[in-house]
Amino acid sequence: MRTKPEMMGQLRPAFSELNISEGFEFDTEMVTNEIKEDCKSLLLSNEQLTTLMNDMDGAIRNGLAKDTNPSSIVKCYVTYVQDLPNGTERGKFLALDLGGTNFRVLLIELGENNYFHMDSEIFKVPAHIQTGKGTELFDHIAKCLAEFIKKHNLDNKKALPLGFTFSFPLRQVGLTKGYLNSWTKGFNCSGVVDEDVVRLLKDAIKRRKDVEIDVCGILNDTTGTIMSCAWKNPNTKIGLIVGTGCNACYVEKVENAELFDGDKTKPHVIVNTEWGAFGDDGKLDAVRTKYDREIDEDSLNPGQQRFEKMISGMYMGEIVRLAIVDLANQNKLFEGRLSEQMKTKGAFGTSYVSDIESDKANYKETLKVLSEMGINDPSLVDCANVRYICECVSRRSAHLVSAGLAALLNKMDEKSVTIGVDGSVYRFHPYFHKLMVEKTKQLTKSDIKFDLMLSEDGSGRGAALVAAVAVRDELPSMTNGFSTK
Repeated sequence: MRTKPEMMGQLRPAFSELNISEGFEFDTEMVTNEIKEDCKSLLLSNEQLTTLMNDMDGAIRNGLAKDTNPSSIVKCYVTYVQDLPNGTERGKFLALDLGGTNFRVLLIELGENNYFHMDSEIFKVPAHIQTGKGTELFDHIAKCLAEFIKKHNLDNKKALPLGFTFSFPLRQVGLTKGYLNSWTKGFNCSGVVDEDVVRLLKDAIKRRKDVEIDVCGILNDTTGTIMSCAWKNPNTKIGLIVGTGCNACYVEKVENAELFDGDKTKPHVIVNTEWGAFGDDGKLDAVRTKYDREIDEDSLNPGQQRFEKMISGMYMGEIVRLAIVDLANQNKLFEGRLSEQMKTKGAFGTSYVSDIESDKANYKETLKVLSEMGINDPSLVDCANVRYICECVSRRSAHLVSAGLAALLNKMDEKSVTIGVDGSVYRFHPYFHKLMVEKTKQLTKSDIKFDLMLSEDGSGRGAALVAAVAVRDELPSMTNGFSTK
């Protein structure tokens, strides 16, 4: 989704204060019955969502169990992260956050009296590197790390501790060892699948011979989100990403994670579900539309990540575009007229969905988006219809996420849980938070209380905190492990 820095200050404090009802109860009287009928396939009932919840619960339990994990669609990778930050962490820590077309390098300094300082820089992964050789990808990352270290005049006489957020399906066998299961989000670098990505990064750094970096931990962005939020709120037990991709992790009892072979004297470990693959075995077929099937078939990984493809920012705008083109071809929109841009795959960005749903009553944003897409002088009925399509797609996305969250909350059966959330869809869509809270409450056991906490500074901060916790043993520790309040 398009990032809008000016929105950050508005959204972060405003979730609880925002008068969501203002502009939210969209007047559907202008929406034609034809459009409403055609969009019914995008609307999910609580009965359908409950079925998906039960299937998700079964898939997670299969992923946790030693006997069923190999055949499980939801892999439930053990992260080997067992301790949360506790305030005693001190020093400077690097973080590398790779999860899409851009990646971040961060420097975090932790000190006395909750002192916290962060510097970060965003680097781009060029398109040819995203689908090129794996060595080229990691050489590019190492080059950017070296530039960052030099720019910030970091003392590199001793190895700098680094936490590595790697936001692709990862099978971990230790805190600093993880194998890529499959590429997602448009990446398809050769020579990386089934390889230890920490080793690939270390090799690239070693080839440069100009920086010393100690990779202290590798983690998924969801784990980083838990760590980032737990730094402020130790009640954080779920990490959720709804951005370019969609995934969740949660705190599980060690005895339930049968594949965990780490320290079993500690009661909990974070499990990275990789739930984006839910439905790859057909469990979503009953609710998938022809638009979902087309997106899947035209993707770089057909048949994979079907749950994610119905939710995330990489696909939401394209689902809307396909629906618009389909309905216009049936003369139900724009009198059957379509621009070449609207016919172009990927041209309708997910940011447009947020823009259109931000309209209050005058369709100013909708008209602007349609104009950018080459649709001029649409009728007000056309604008209402397009807005309705956007609402149906984004509401379905939020409700699918809610079903996943409710499955986790019900399984954990903790009476109070904070859910750390990050990702551009959650941050920038005007009503995603409200939709998620309402539906998750409906689907969760009545005695379970939860709240959603926006992850500050993204998963990069969490990666640095994993590195900080990993070297914390050199200092006296106050408390370790996860809160069980």
